[in-house]
Amino acid sequence: MFAVVYFGGKQYRLREKDEVDVEKLAIEAGKNFKINEVLLLGEEDGSSLKIGMPFVAGAHVECQVLAQGKAKKILVFKFQSKKHYHRSQGHRQPFTTIKVLKISAVGGKTASPKEEKAVMEAAKEEVKEVKAVKVAKPKVAKKPAAKKPAAKKITSKSNELT
Repeated sequence: MFAVVYFGGKQYRLREKDEVDVEKLAIEAGKNFKINEVLLLGEEDGSSLKIGMPFVAGAHVECQVLAQGKAKKILVFKFQSKKHYHRSQGHRQPFTTIKVLKISAVGGKTASPKEEKAVMEAAKEEVKEVKAVKVAKPKVAKKPAAKKPAAKKITSKSNELT
């Protein structure tokens, strides 16, 4: 059995006895906890599939925290050529390693095949509507060209003397 869970802002596909690195948790190593936000439950062979709307009611995944750690260092290097400017900074992302102990699929409200089809059709229609809607740009009247001042007449000095 596998489960797709929403956890720490990400979605994970979990099976029993899996070990996964997730975003850092404020739980000590060796402690157990439950993930209640199960999006999907299914068998490996695909024989049964429960889709939540948005979560499968009553389903949860029991996990154990194995360790806390930090990922490999990432170097951030800023450089501007010919300016004698360079800055180096490192970052190590903290993570928590968890082990999936048990996936529980207690009965509850899940999507029936008719509801699944209705949801999929509604989503397709929404996409079509969004593509069909064309935003009309407001027409802006063009301003007339600015008038240039009349050219000054050049008179020759010989005309002025006479």
